[in-house]
Amino acid sequence: MRFFGGKDKSLESPATPDSALVSSKTTSGLQPSKKGLITCHVPFETPVNPIKAPVFDLTSEQQEKYDLVVAQIGEYVQKDIPVNDLKDAPLHPVLEEELAWLTKECFLRYLRATKWKVNDAITRITDSIVWRRTFGVVNVPGHTDPKKLVTPELVEPENLTGKHLIVGYDNDNRPCLYLRNGYQNTAASIKQVQFLVFMLERVIQFMPPGQDTLALLIDFKAAPAHLNLSSRFPSLSISKHVLHILQNHYPERLGRGLFTNIPWIGYTFFKVVGPFIDPYTRLKTIYDQPFENFVPKEQLDKEFNGMLDFEYIHKVYWEAMNSMADEKHAHYMKNFRRLGGKIGLSEYDIRRNLDEEEESKPAENEPEVGSK
Repeated sequence: MRFFGGKDKSLESPATPDSALVSSKTTSGLQPSKKGLITCHVPFETPVNPIKAPVFDLTSEQQEKYDLVVAQIGEYVQKDIPVNDLKDAPLHPVLEEELAWLTKECFLRYLRATKWKVNDAITRITDSIVWRRTFGVVNVPGHTDPKKLVTPELVEPENLTGKHLIVGYDNDNRPCLYLRNGYQNTAASIKQVQFLVFMLERVIQFMPPGQDTLALLIDFKAAPAHLNLSSRFPSLSISKHVLHILQNHYPERLGRGLFTNIPWIGYTFFKVVGPFIDPYTRLKTIYDQPFENFVPKEQLDKEFNGMLDFEYIHKVYWEAMNSMADEKHAHYMKNFRRLGGKIGLSEYDIRRNLDEEEESKPAENEPEVGSK
């Protein structure tokens, strides 16, 4: 996709690894610079603002519909299901990873996206489960073609220029995924779509407890001419393919979309693809307003009037981003098992630091501070 972009400061490995930048869990490699800015090369672990528990304020009718969806999907996952969307595809049991994807928030996202139509929500959820197997998001042992599995190794060539970046969280604790249109480094292909899906999966892993949406920040600023990188818009066919994936398999994931440095041709492009975008999604998009209005300056690059001096060094960023995401996913799966390994668990509970909370509880028979 030619939506994407980033900074091409270095496509080669640094002479010496900056272990301090990669190892810090709380500062994500932040160091003060001579200009008073904060040097940054990797994603942030946590948002600036406090974590808040979600509020599930459902009407009695909505609760009834939610319960129906959970019950029917509960029956569905007891059976073996197709390993891909081909006719007469072999069947395979539902994987633990797929059960962990079927959270309370997941069911609610699909219900909202289908305007609370139970059968439509169920159909779309089951379609997404099979799509995730087909596209290579989920690895079905013995069936998924390793060459089609969406892995860091498969998509890494797409991000040598840092055209997609996960950096910081917005004011509502949404992880920020930056797409920089001017720094496209590859020709249009399915690999670009795979890369977008890979980064969506990664940014979801960066979501903190209490947040299940992301902030998409798209910058159309051109790269410096000497880099000889593309800033063309994607073809209509690729755009429609991506929009289909986003709307059908990542519904209600976009919490906020910010666009900046839009060229005149960009508005024409938006008019062309506009009819394919869900109306509710369009309501979440904001054009040419300062990013600083929506993202804390502590986690925003100086280019957008923030306090970060962010430089993309591919080896440092790519290794750290994937390592951090893998660690967050491992934590997620550990909690999923700890909480019973069933569908319908809240992502808030699965993402919390249960070990830390357990340690902070008073020991049995030990009075709490302030108790009599």
